[in-house]
Amino acid sequence: MNKQPSPDLGTLTRLIQELNRLPGIGLKSAQRIAYFLLRAPEEQTKLLAEAIVSVKRETKLCSVCFNVTEGDPCYICQSDRRDRTKVCIVEQPQDIVAMEHTGIYYGLYHVLHGAIAPAEGVSANDIRIMELLNRLRNNPVDEVILATNTNLEGEHTALYLKKVIMPLGIRITRLARGLPFGSELEYADDVTLTRAIEGRQEL
Repeated sequence: MNKQPSPDLGTLTRLIQELNRLPGIGLKSAQRIAYFLLRAPEEQTKLLAEAIVSVKRETKLCSVCFNVTEGDPCYICQSDRRDRTKVCIVEQPQDIVAMEHTGIYYGLYHVLHGAIAPAEGVSANDIRIMELLNRLRNNPVDEVILATNTNLEGEHTALYLKKVIMPLGIRITRLARGLPFGSELEYADDVTLTRAIEGRQEL
């Protein structure tokens, strides 16, 4: 029986290190994924590699809401079935996935791509707030729903947004406190998030 050659530990170690950089992937998980890929058929690993390269090459940010999209504007901004008088403000594109999964919100979105975090050197100028204000000034929006995360950075961002949006005379609401403090929107279950949307309050 032919003995299989041992893997190139340098290459394998590099793969584990790169996987370990991904959010939510600890060292043990990175090792399991790396060894799974090592044993997987070559075609499967090629498909994964191609998918990763394609998502980097073919996706962009929507010029209207800054969601991740392949077409511009994105499918939500293009849809004639959305309520264009409502704009829900979220921190990250994955938060839109969570909101859409509830099936009860039919307005538009605006992605900030972050939250104000002075301790980390992130100011209001570093996220998409100026683009939001320009959008609100130039479109007939009746309500802005603040759906930033319920942690210190998210709360700080929501209060800042309230301050700069109020002069525009637009109704400002915040997701209800069904979301526990410190939680992130993308991890909220459908029932909790649905209640938070339905019970949103004036800010």
